[in-house]
Amino acid sequence: MRGHGNSTNANDLSGTVHGFVVQAGSVHGGIHVSGAGAREEVPPPWQLPPSVRITDRADELRALEAHRGRATEDGHPTLAAVSGLGGVGKTAVALAWLHTLRPHFPGGQLYADLGAQAPDGPADPGEVVARFLRALGVPSGQVPPALGERVALYRSLTAGRQLVVLLDDAATAAQVRPLLPAGRCVTAVTSRRRMPGLSLDGGHVIHLGPLSTDAGVELLDATLADGRVAAQPEEARALVLLCAGLPLAVRIAGARLAARPRQRITAMVRALSEEHERLEALAIEGDHDVRAALDLSYRGLPPTAARLYRLLGLHPGREFGAPVARTLLGEDAVEALDALHDANLLVDVAEASGGERYRFHDLVRLHAAALAAQDESGDERAVALLRIGHHYLANAGRAEEVIEPGRASLEREFGRGVDPESIAEEDFGPVDGQTAADAALDWLERELPNLMAVVRLARPMGAPELAWQVTDASWPLFPRRGLYREWVEAHREGLLAAEEEGNGEASCRMLTSGALGKLETGDHAEGLAMFERAAASFQERGDALGHARTLNYRGLAHQRLGQQDRAADYFARAAAELPALGDLRAGALARFNLADIALAQGRYEIAAVEAEAARLTLEAAGDPYNAARAAGLTGRACVGLGRLDRAEAELSAALSALRAETAGFEAAHVLGGLARLSERRGQRQQARQYYREAVSLYASVGRSESAEAVGARARLDALEPPEAEGSPSAPPGPDPSGDDRGEAGA
Repeated sequence: MRGHGNSTNANDLSGTVHGFVVQAGSVHGGIHVSGAGAREEVPPPWQLPPSVRITDRADELRALEAHRGRATEDGHPTLAAVSGLGGVGKTAVALAWLHTLRPHFPGGQLYADLGAQAPDGPADPGEVVARFLRALGVPSGQVPPALGERVALYRSLTAGRQLVVLLDDAATAAQVRPLLPAGRCVTAVTSRRRMPGLSLDGGHVIHLGPLSTDAGVELLDATLADGRVAAQPEEARALVLLCAGLPLAVRIAGARLAARPRQRITAMVRALSEEHERLEALAIEGDHDVRAALDLSYRGLPPTAARLYRLLGLHPGREFGAPVARTLLGEDAVEALDALHDANLLVDVAEASGGERYRFHDLVRLHAAALAAQDESGDERAVALLRIGHHYLANAGRAEEVIEPGRASLEREFGRGVDPESIAEEDFGPVDGQTAADAALDWLERELPNLMAVVRLARPMGAPELAWQVTDASWPLFPRRGLYREWVEAHREGLLAAEEEGNGEASCRMLTSGALGKLETGDHAEGLAMFERAAASFQERGDALGHARTLNYRGLAHQRLGQQDRAADYFARAAAELPALGDLRAGALARFNLADIALAQGRYEIAAVEAEAARLTLEAAGDPYNAARAAGLTGRACVGLGRLDRAEAELSAALSALRAETAGFEAAHVLGGLARLSERRGQRQQARQYYREAVSLYASVGRSESAEAVGARARLDALEPPEAEGSPSAPPGPDPSGDDRGEAGA
């Protein structure tokens, strides 16, 4: 699927409603066709964050390793759950254990923050397993849309692989279960909640308590590393007791002391004792000891760092890059970020592209947000949120321009004190041989949780235009990376916002592009209803071209609903109206859709005529991708007509072009046509080879249950071992490789 009519990208389509189209059946995201559709080898993922120093956890580590030994001996996967208070060191213990396993698990390491305490709610398992699949080498365009299919593929890929998985900050056992790998892999889960339910899955559950006083003193000494603990042992013990043995609180208090080498531990004990007396007013979920340490660290920050801390507490997502901080505070943000990091208030997040990314511990984020509510005025908080939202809007727009340089976007509005020139630019330049478009897509996907958080927050924060603007700017990501849940949700929220504003143009864009997502998720009736609403709106506004462009959309929806005659009526109207209104290319795509229906119905002469006419117009319009699809359809029609030499020429040319476009689904159609051609020539062995390759390619793009794949498998099964090459074969019936999905080109 691609979007805008004026794009120079060979796979883009034109003439759509405000630029959105469906390339039904084409798949993007780096599909590699080789032989029978084998995937390109990718290196194992190594995603675990680095380890940090831990103390007094030897018993827990021994218990975890003993559990792994028993599971391995029994031939089972290893599952362990580590629970405990916020700040007690659950993740640190899990990382210390899992990092020791790397030599024994060459299959890689997967990591996911499940966000039980995240501001936008726990992570969706479907989204997480999709990320895992991509990390394991599944191209984005081949990730199945449904959770069940994703989980099945994930377990198939991990069944024979030795890898470790860390599922951090889990909310429930139900959230965890779809993410458990198969085979003899090792999975660690961390959660504030005890998870006895995972025992049913063979899990070993351990609960971390606070550090002993001696262990806390050891951690404090390691943090300071300057002899003060040895010189003031009783004061050090008193400080650890005030931190309640929570490693996070000890490290934060130690970081404050480390920044003041002349300060005695006694001064920190006195300050922390006084801080405990004022906790109730701003307590964080009962974690008073962490709160006390955070308050003291905050008070020691330079003013610019303190303000950045408060403002970042308003950030709606879990992670953010340094450019967000620069957008909020200007160039002073660089030094302020260093101060926050040095104070242990920010955690580095590993970033493959080399960019700086940070996150708060969830308790630290809550602390920063509470201070923002206390010390920043309502107007200041609103401006900060707008700046964050417009930061993501502006950079998503930059990414959109890289991916689809000719796309006509909806107007981007920056107002209410937000100067577009002050918004810092994110770095999404190509790395490791990427194209610029792939790098921009990677940035959009990495920032998708933040983009979705802005979309959800836009109306409540009084900036509804941000919902549809961010959704529109993010559009290139959804179809290319198969992010169906976010596709539908973002457009639903964007539509509500556009309607709330009374913006008819934005409403139509949200309806049409959102309806395409409905078709991709199988909700064809709802998609049709949305297209009909858009058509009515265009008609009311007197936009004849906009209305005509909905005809192919509606035809596609009827085709998906199995209403072929109604679909053909819409496609015929589009083929007549769009050229008259000046959109020749969209009219050609409508003729392609008519040819597709005729092919499926066995009306080969009509299919050949319409497909050839479409091909000529598409070539003249500079659209080689869709011209290749039309050539493939012409070739399949010629097989049915018995024009075998022409069929071979058309199909061979189409296959070469579609493979160059990495359009796996369409290439599989053409392979089916070549198989039928071989059958007509009595070349059964060659036909079987083409069918095998087609079936494999359908599977590689996640379409093994499509009607086309089922038809190809049936023909393959029907072919007996060759008796003699060149023996006659019965003429084929209706082409099983025909595309029943059609395409919206108008």
